[in-house]
Amino acid sequence: MRTVKAVGAVNATDQLVPLTIQRREVGEHDVQIEIDYAGICHSDIHTIRGDWGDIAYPQVVGHEIVGRVSAIGSAVTKHQVGDLVGVGCQSNSCRTCAQCRNGQDQYCLNGNTQTYAGKDVDGTITQGGYSQATVVNEDFVLTLPAGLDPAKAAPLLCAGITLYSPLRHWQAGPGSRVAIVGLGGLGHMGVKIANALGAEVTVISRGTKKQDDALALGAHHYLDSTDSQAFRGAAGSFDLIINTVSASLKISSYLRLLDVAGVLVNVGAPPEPFSVPAFSLISGRRSLAGSTTGGIPETQEMLEFCAEHSIHPETELVSADGINEAWERVLAADVRYRFVIDTSTL
Repeated sequence: MRTVKAVGAVNATDQLVPLTIQRREVGEHDVQIEIDYAGICHSDIHTIRGDWGDIAYPQVVGHEIVGRVSAIGSAVTKHQVGDLVGVGCQSNSCRTCAQCRNGQDQYCLNGNTQTYAGKDVDGTITQGGYSQATVVNEDFVLTLPAGLDPAKAAPLLCAGITLYSPLRHWQAGPGSRVAIVGLGGLGHMGVKIANALGAEVTVISRGTKKQDDALALGAHHYLDSTDSQAFRGAAGSFDLIINTVSASLKISSYLRLLDVAGVLVNVGAPPEPFSVPAFSLISGRRSLAGSTTGGIPETQEMLEFCAEHSIHPETELVSADGINEAWERVLAADVRYRFVIDTSTL
């Protein structure tokens, strides 16, 4: 066992504090990673605050991890000491179910192991990337391609793949009209990736405050959701809408923006249930769907795609003693658009 420094929570309400945690011994199929950067995701806050269910404390979060391999197990073939690598939302899965065999470990039928707040192979609770080092099975360690800036790349491992996966699944590309609802940590990645895929991209957001930024990031159009006339005039305009916000929306209004056979995909997770009138779906063969992150093969594909197209998240680097302030700013939507922790400051 190795003791490492970390920042984590001792309960659901207090601020994060410095901790030391134990990392398991490097097994024959394991990779030990010295963490250089860890992204801050809104999911980290939801998890610690118990918004998505009870967890055990102390808990270290962070599922957007970039670092270098410092040790490998005797049977490891995919990575070498010194490699620049990443770890995302999953750190293991059953490997045997139909979804895992199909490279869709994010939908593991037996329950994958989350990078934090999950059950590790040694029976302990997984602890995330707000720490100096971690140990992960080689199959869940991703290669960071040349061309990606390690200091900016960490959010790709959650925000990037969360948008890339539905854009690829619903075949966004030349000739398709894609709308991204919300221009935040998730939404700004959706704009960049959809643009690079060749789609015609519209950002839908409240007011016009983010209009210039949306266009600068690669959107072709901007739709103010508070402009009722413009919103009604956009009926039938989109083949695919990806909703990235976790606030409650009048879903029927957004479904009307879809063309016949269009799809509205939710990647945001509002706490309240949706109310969906059946005729808002029936009248245009429209679909309401959901999507989570991506499997390991697709996440590696996404990293290669972003390197090829020079796509990086818009980030702000923070030190370990600035994490609590960063969380407050995430809650206040006061970030453009993702925070990344410099873990050398732990």
